[in-house]
Amino acid sequence: MHFFYLDESGDTGANLQDAQQPIFVLAGMSVAHKKWNNTKERLDAIIFDYFAAAVPDEFEVHSHHLLSLNGEGFFEGHPIAARLKLVKDLLGLVVELGHYVHYYAIEKTSLLNADCQYRTVYNTNHPYLLAFDYLITYMNWHVKENLGQSARGMIVMDEKEEHHESVEKIIQNRRFEVPSNQKVKWIVEFSYPIDSRKNPMIQLSDLIALCVRRFLEIEKGYKPNVPAVAKKFYAECFDIIDSRVKGRRIIERNGRNLSYLNDHVTSMQCKARAQWRRVYGIQRA
Repeated sequence: MHFFYLDESGDTGANLQDAQQPIFVLAGMSVAHKKWNNTKERLDAIIFDYFAAAVPDEFEVHSHHLLSLNGEGFFEGHPIAARLKLVKDLLGLVVELGHYVHYYAIEKTSLLNADCQYRTVYNTNHPYLLAFDYLITYMNWHVKENLGQSARGMIVMDEKEEHHESVEKIIQNRRFEVPSNQKVKWIVEFSYPIDSRKNPMIQLSDLIALCVRRFLEIEKGYKPNVPAVAKKFYAECFDIIDSRVKGRRIIERNGRNLSYLNDHVTSMQCKARAQWRRVYGIQRA
């Protein structure tokens, strides 16, 4: 079993003109069940070292607190250099243990005048719902094509009350209501964690989503006043994340009229420019 975790960053619902959060990202990591305990142990060790063996009670990795200007919550007053190193250490854990990353990003204003001709059970101009539907396609493909004949996947996601009804409709549609050759078969379960904020894989997924969003906001020109050192940091984080994506091209669905949805998903995807590493001075090892 492979667990596919999901969390979002920049979710403002149907508001497509939020100047403070112009980009939406749904993202996460996948973990094989045999690697779950080892991942949790390595994450605990990183946090233990960061706090010099004095980890606060009820500690959780809140990405916005960790990456705020002066540190907030458990990270209030912590030196920025130490906090940025912790981010790199946590992202590096994904590489170290061979996990994969999945994400789909949308520049919200691109949906304002979009007109997808494919009619389905959800609003295809809603960032969260479009991203969720697409990532089902991506994860189903990833299990089928890359993880072995007997592999199966489970999606574990942070429950959002405002999206719950639409998410349930999408799941029902993709598993049971489409023609047999289009049904999701390799993702066998969808689940909400009992307490998503205390699930370490959801916490790492939240960090991944935030780092992707902040890099793309810089890349798309929304944050022109960000210092060069911060631009380089988020580019380096994005490079780590991007290195663990199995398939970068849009995975298309096959079936009647689905070319309209495929075109919509492709045109709405927010991506970095072709030579972005050169722009930010990133060199692959």
